This record gives sequence, C-alpha cells and structure tokens, in this order.
Amino acid sequence: MLSVHPANVLYSAYESRLRRALKPSTLPRHVAVLADGNRRWARANTPDEPLVAGYRAGADKLREFCDWCDDLGIPLVTLWVLSTDNLHRSTDDELGPLLDVIAGLVDDLAARHPVRLVGALDLMPPAIAARLRAAEKASEHRPGMHVNVAVAYGGRQELRDAVRALLADEAAAGATIEQLAASLEVDQIEAHLYTSGQPDPDLIIRTSGEQRLSGFLMWQSAHSEFYFCEALWPDFRRVDFYRALRDYAKRERRYGL
Repeated sequence: MLSVHPANVLYSAYESRLRRALKPSTLPRHVAVLADGNRRWARANTPDEPLVAGYRAGADKLREFCDWCDDLGIPLVTLWVLSTDNLHRSTDDELGPLLDVIAGLVDDLAARHPVRLVGALDLMPPAIAARLRAAEKASEHRPGMHVNVAVAYGGRQELRDAVRALLADEAAAGATIEQLAASLEVDQIEAHLYTSGQPDPDLIIRTSGEQRLSGFLMWQSAHSEFYFCEALWPDFRRVDFYRALRDYAKRERRYGL
C-alpha cells in the first residue's frame, strides 16, 4: 500500500479550499501571462543540460496553465512565449531549439483550442512561421476557450504595425494625412492591434519576481490588474494561480479613475 506524505495531503486540501472559494462572478474574463524564468530554472535544475530543458518545462507548464483556465471557465488567455528582443538577442544554437518547442506548443494548443497568433511572424524563420500559421488556421472554428500565443511580440512593434496598417487603410480609402490627423480616434488604432476584436486583459500575471511588463500589451493593459509571483515559470503551481485569482477578486477596479 502506497503511503501519502502528510504535506501532500495538506497541500491538496489547501488547493481545494482555494478553488472552492473562487466565485465565477469575480473571475477575470481574460488572463495574460508573462511566463518568465525558464532559463533561470534550467540553470538551477538541469545545469548539465542545454537551456532548451527549461523551455520544454515552461511549455509543459503553459499547457497545464491553459487547462487550469479552461477548468475555471475563463474564456480568453494570452501567453507571451517569445519577444522580439529575445528573437534578436538569442544565439542560433539557443533559438532553433526554442522555436521547435514553441511550434510544438502551438500545435498542441491548436488541437484543443482556437488559437490566435499575436506578433510579427514575418520576423520568424519562414518554415516555423508557416507551421504556426497552419496550426492557427486549423483551429479557427474550434469551440471553447480562446488562446492567444504572443510570439515574436513586442509592444512597440505592435503599435508601429497598428499605425502602419491604419495609414495604409486610410490611404486606400483616399484619405489624406491631414484628414486622418483631424479625425483620428482611439478606436481606429484599437481596430488595427494584433488583438483587435478581443477584450483587454483583466489580469496580467508575471512570474520570476520581475515587476515590470517589458512592453507586453502596452495598449491593452491600460486598465489591467497586475500580479507578480516570485516563482520561476516552470515552478508556478495551480495554487499560485488560485492565489492570483483570489487577490484579483479582492481588488476594486477603477479603470483609471
């Protein structure tokens, strides 16, 4: 007969208690996560292996995280898996395995959820970009929780692309720069963001102890609530997520007021 460690029993009971206390009416409708700390986790836990071990562990946790959100009925999740800065700074030896991990993650998520790619895929290697787009296309009519995967994403890049697209549309419609400058409204810019048509995130979670957004969803996060967790992303537990949701439920959202 297998014995159960008392600490595991207590932990399970605590997690269950947190879960029961969460009320559907207080849950966020859109949760975004900066899954930070994969490389630090790899250096600490798998020092004799390549850094890709941390990326694989992080991808596995992202799959779990989506399951947790789906279980709670959260309709929209955004996962930041690769920034434009990381794309440019990483060495070829590191970037290739990371992109393979990301492609596998997107394939898996697209098999279960409708997926939207959020980022500048034209910056990606063509073969990887084609694989990601194929997974996105195959998932577009799938029911259930929507998952945004922010890959080759940068907040400044997104705003630049939105303005470029807006200018191109207005020019095609025959408008001049002077006319656009006189009539430009906020919703015109919003309509050209990578996340156009979606609600802004209610809650943004960042792991690894860093307390900054690093350009993540710069426009969309204007009224978001933030939760920072010390755990490195592969060590982020379901109980940590429940604590974040409990903290969110206690806040009075003022929407900038």
